[in-house]
Amino acid sequence: MSFISTSSPVSPVTPVFSQHELRRALGAFVTGVTVITTLDETGRPIGLTANSFASVSLEPPLILWSQSRTAPSYPVFCNASRFAVSILAAHQDDISDRFARGGADKFQGVAVRAGLGGVPLIEGAAATLECSLAAAYEGGDHTVFLGRVERIEQRDMESLAYAHGRYRLTTELVREAA
Repeated sequence: MSFISTSSPVSPVTPVFSQHELRRALGAFVTGVTVITTLDETGRPIGLTANSFASVSLEPPLILWSQSRTAPSYPVFCNASRFAVSILAAHQDDISDRFARGGADKFQGVAVRAGLGGVPLIEGAAATLECSLAAAYEGGDHTVFLGRVERIEQRDMESLAYAHGRYRLTTELVREAA
């Protein structure tokens, strides 16, 4: 992939913790749940569940997500010029589960519609971001994909959250942010 940059290598440090301990610590961070979708070179829809999603910039409008380089769909996303991020609604945990697994057609029985470039958008999501690939960077055993947001859709509904290995709801308001 011509987008991948390795200009800032991470210096090797021997951690004093296991991968399991790191996974548990990172699991304390409550994240939203997204499904990232694209089309392969034959036009077949491809998708996966990702909680490694974040906003980057409002001007220009940029977001990021990351994917393991060993994921079966990794070559497809590396070659895709477009992708969509569906931020799942609170009632869509079944869709998250479906797209988190490998195997059969993940889109079977899931309501989708075509977005920009034909990329599938998950119906009923709390928000949808349609993106073009802006850059991709190596990050350890993952690649970080940077997307330029070209079109958005948002609904007034609760988002699905994930922490400590479980789905969560974000319905309780502690206080308004400052």
